Amino acid sequence: MGHGVDSPPKIVTGSHGYVLEDVPHLIDYIPDLPTYPNPLQDNPAYSVVKQYFVNMDDTVAQKIVVHKDSPRETHFRRAGPRQKVYFESDEVHACIVTCGGLCPGLNTVIREIVCGLYDMYGVRKILGIEGGYSGFYSRNTISLTPKVVNDIHKRGGTILGTSRGGHDTSKIVDSIQDRGINQVYIIGGDGTQKGASVIFKEMRRRGLKVAIAGIPKTIDNDIAVIDKSFGFDTAVEEAQRAINAAHVEAERFIAMYATLASRDVDCCLIPESPFYLEGHGGVYEFIERRLKENGHMVIVIAEGAGQDLLLSEGINSVNQKDASGNKVLLDVGLWLSQKIKDHFTRRRKVVMNLKYIDPTYMIRAVPSNASDNVYCTLLAHSALHGAMAGYTGFTVGPVNGRHAYIPFHRVIETQNKVVITDRMWARLLSSTNQPSFLSHEHIEEAKKEEEPPTQLLDGSNSKSSH
Repeated sequence: MGHGVDSPPKIVTGSHGYVLEDVPHLIDYIPDLPTYPNPLQDNPAYSVVKQYFVNMDDTVAQKIVVHKDSPRETHFRRAGPRQKVYFESDEVHACIVTCGGLCPGLNTVIREIVCGLYDMYGVRKILGIEGGYSGFYSRNTISLTPKVVNDIHKRGGTILGTSRGGHDTSKIVDSIQDRGINQVYIIGGDGTQKGASVIFKEMRRRGLKVAIAGIPKTIDNDIAVIDKSFGFDTAVEEAQRAINAAHVEAERFIAMYATLASRDVDCCLIPESPFYLEGHGGVYEFIERRLKENGHMVIVIAEGAGQDLLLSEGINSVNQKDASGNKVLLDVGLWLSQKIKDHFTRRRKVVMNLKYIDPTYMIRAVPSNASDNVYCTLLAHSALHGAMAGYTGFTVGPVNGRHAYIPFHRVIETQNKVVITDRMWARLLSSTNQPSFLSHEHIEEAKKEEEPPTQLLDGSNSKSSH
C-alpha cells in the first residue's frame, strides 16, 4: 500500500538549494501505473501554443522578498497541464461537491471544471454531488454536462447546494468506491479542505486510484499560502456598495479592503485590532468628535470583532461551534449599534439617527464579477490538469501570481489574519483618520507575534510548532 495514513509530507531539496513541498501522486502508493499522451496534444486550440505544457521541474517560490538571513526558500510544484496523464478520457468518472457557506464564484468553478474536463480531456462522466459532503451517501446527485452548466456563472449561489458538516469519511469513500468515481473535486474553505485531506488519506489507505483535488473557497480570504481566494474581489466590490449606501457591516479582510476602496468610512473595527468603548481614546470619544466635525459617520465592523467586549458583559456562545467546526461568533454589529445608541441618547442626551444593516448575504449570494470569473477559470483548470496528471491530496491556488499545487496540510494548519503591524492596516488608519484604539501593550504584543522564530542549531526553532 505504500505510505501509511500519517506519512510525512513530501519534502525535496532542489538542486538550487530550495525546499520543494511536493504534493502526493498516485504512483506513491500504486506503483507501475501506465501513462498516456495528454489529449491536449491533439487539440488544435492548444497544440499550436508554444510551451503550453508545464515543465515537470517547474516550481513556484512561496516568498519573493527575502533577505540575507532568510532560511532556504520553500517552493511548490507549478500547476498546469503535463505531457503525460495517468487517466484515459473514457476511464474518468469525476464528481464535484461544494461545501460550507455561499461565496461568489461557486457556479463559475463548477462550470469550468465541467467544461474543461469535457472539452479539453474528452471526459463524459461527471456527477454533481448535491448538498455538501452528506450528498455522497444521501445519493443526491445530478449529471453535469456543458449544456447543463452553460449559464450558471450568471447566477449567485451554487447549483449543487451546499451545507456545513455531514462529513462521514467511511460513508463518503464507500460511496465514491461504489460509484466507480476516480476524480473528486472538492470546493470549500479550510474546514472543507480538512475533510478533503481525510478523504485522501482513506483513499491512499485503501490503495484506490482516485485523485482528490481541492479548490479553496472562503469569502474572508483567510486561507494560508495562496494570494487570495475566489469571490474576494466580488465581495469587496459589493461591500463597497454597501458602505457607500451607509451600510455598516462587513467581514475581516473584506472590511479593510472595502474601507480603503470606498473612502467613505470614518472607522473600521476588525478582530485583530482590539478596541475599547469608554474613556479617553475610546470609540465613543472618536464618534463624538467625528459627529461634531461632520454631522454623520460610517462605521464598518468586521465579523468577529469585539468578542471580548461581549464576553465581558456576560454575553457568550459557550464555545459553540457550527457543523463545520468553526467557532460561532456573536453578533457584535447589532450589539455595538445598541451600545452606541444607548450611550449617546441616554447618557449624552444626543439625538441620534442610527442605521444598522447587515449585508452578509448580499455579499455572499451575488454572481462573481469579471475578475473573479477569470480567476475561477484558472483555479478550475489547474485542478483538473493536476488530477489528470495523477496528483492527489492537493489544493490549488496562486502563490506570488503563479498557480501551484499545495499539500492540504499547508492550507489547513493556519489562517491568514490582518496584521496590525502591517503596512495595509497603516494605510487604512491613514484613509479613515481614525485612531488605532490600541494600547502600548497591545502594539508590543502584536510585534512579538510577528517576530520570526530564532533558528536553533538542531534546525528547529524557538517557537514550538504542532
